[in-house]
Amino acid sequence: MLNRTDLRGRVPSPAELRATLPRAEVDVDAALHQVRPVVEAVRDRGVPAVLEFTERFDRVRPGGVRVPAAELERALAELDPTVRAALEESIERARLVHADQRRAEVTTEVTAGGTVTERWVPVARVGLYAPGGLAVYPSSVVMNVVPAQVAGVGSLVVCSPPQAEFGGLPHPTILAAAALLGVDEVWAVGGAQAVALLAFGGTDTDGTSLEPVDQVTGPGNIYLTAAKRMLRGLIGIDSEAGPTEIAILADDTAAPVHVAADLISQAEHDTLAASVLVTTSEALADAVDAELSRRVAATKHTERVTEALRGKQSGTVLVSTVDDGLRVVDAYAAEHLEIQTADARAVAARVRNAGAVFVGPYAPVSLGDYCAGSNHVLPTGGFARHSSGLSVQSFLRGVHVVDYSAEALRAVADKVVSLAEAEDLPAHGEAVTARFPEATR
Repeated sequence: MLNRTDLRGRVPSPAELRATLPRAEVDVDAALHQVRPVVEAVRDRGVPAVLEFTERFDRVRPGGVRVPAAELERALAELDPTVRAALEESIERARLVHADQRRAEVTTEVTAGGTVTERWVPVARVGLYAPGGLAVYPSSVVMNVVPAQVAGVGSLVVCSPPQAEFGGLPHPTILAAAALLGVDEVWAVGGAQAVALLAFGGTDTDGTSLEPVDQVTGPGNIYLTAAKRMLRGLIGIDSEAGPTEIAILADDTAAPVHVAADLISQAEHDTLAASVLVTTSEALADAVDAELSRRVAATKHTERVTEALRGKQSGTVLVSTVDDGLRVVDAYAAEHLEIQTADARAVAARVRNAGAVFVGPYAPVSLGDYCAGSNHVLPTGGFARHSSGLSVQSFLRGVHVVDYSAEALRAVADKVVSLAEAEDLPAHGEAVTARFPEATR
């Protein structure tokens, strides 16, 4: 079922690997020309433009943008108790992990009378996006809200697309998750128009002010991603998320049923989802293909999964050794990387590039999606080579506070002047010497 690339007996360079390995083609630039009129209309006309685009794209026209508090309360009251218990467990575990990410203020005494303190200041207001479309993602509400709350963000708004079958409100499970987390501001808006409204703000149909945010996080489709790119700078963003990815590094100790089930679990997200197996064992690759054929036929979203697995973004890569496999997965830099090898913990410790690493046969990606405690908003498209997933740090800004006494400045004044003159910026030096006129007489 999976296309194969045979790299046994050779060690391609990182550049060759990037060109060879399967990857979804997502052209955000091509979507910019479609998104630009949407963003500009929301900037110029506000909520009326938002509602027009919502009617066009989501086939429903809500009466307004902000979801009434009573609807949040009703969604939580009507939530299936088993789903509520699962969400509560997910929230508890996520809070436990993210609480340990908080950073302490640190003061460094550089010299007698001279200190630099690094303060960590939360972003004042953030917009958190929970996608709609092919699936419902209350888990994305948890993964966005928890680190923002732990960071100390004072003002949160959750955006999710309105659903025609729910009277123009976001899916009730999304609303219930927000209510469970204590979020009282939810906007029924999705896609590029959501990012634009978050960036510019506006006035709702009932006259309520919809305040702009400083940062937008959360995954979405290519149009939402294009709007993020277009508005980056006016707002901060977490990343330009593309289709989801799983890579599995496996040897002959891996169970084919585990590998196949995990590849399918990501393929059911989207027809562009990437499922990649990197293995030293041709026998395992054959067994996984056989298992995929059996399991795909029985899964709920057969057509979607089949298209994703047969797409050029998915495939099996055969390598000679686990070391070669590590080179491949580091070049690929997957959003999610599973290690299913002998001594998996030691192998995982050598991974450099991945959004998140899942160790051994009992840490599937779906555990991380919901209840591991880790965050599932992760870099895609190879961005894990240089970027991290969403965390408490995503919502904090480091601010250096410089505090020097007169004597501490005097002691280093000649060095500042020398460097200022070396850069042909004499006024920089004069800003120091002006404080000590007796030294220049």
